[in-house]
Amino acid sequence: MTTQPSIACEINANVVETTHAKHESKANLRRTLLAARAGLPGDVRTGLDTAIADNLRAYLRRSPAQSLGVFWPIRGEPDLRKLYAELAAAGMALALPVMTGRQAPLCFAAWAPGAAVTLDRWGLATPVDTLLVTPQVLLVPCLGFNAQGFRLGYGGGFYDRTLALLPRPRTIGIAYTIAQAAFAADAHDIALDVVLTDLIQRDCRDR
Repeated sequence: MTTQPSIACEINANVVETTHAKHESKANLRRTLLAARAGLPGDVRTGLDTAIADNLRAYLRRSPAQSLGVFWPIRGEPDLRKLYAELAAAGMALALPVMTGRQAPLCFAAWAPGAAVTLDRWGLATPVDTLLVTPQVLLVPCLGFNAQGFRLGYGGGFYDRTLALLPRPRTIGIAYTIAQAAFAADAHDIALDVVLTDLIQRDCRDR
């Protein structure tokens, strides 16, 4: 009579402890990756951004898209805004993410380089004129990524909720090569289709 409740409590305790340890491990990894990214010298970062832009340009030539959801760089993310201007001049429709709530998926608003943006309450650049659109392909900034094509973000879950919607857009993870790390995916995580860095293109669809 007393054994089963005792076992059940031990199992629950182990689950809580394991989950807590997993979250702590990812939190530590986030801090490590942020520090490594912040430590990149300016000239090195510029060269890496150019290499990523070259790889993305080449990828889009092989796998064209009519519309692309892009991101405004924050917290040391790769800065691809020069390439955005080039793509827009070539006729590609661009869009920036819009956060509508802490537990909501992202929306995307049409944007062209040079168009006015404003900082929202989360500090993200958002088009002043908000015309919501559905991009065919999304560039997804990665704080980290693993060999299976899963992304490590800042922990808010915005892209996870966005990619869970159907129909799901094609996804291109964008990261510096130093962001590759070993970590276990959570049940709600969705693998990216491709990860592009300054060195590699990893096709994640045939893992």
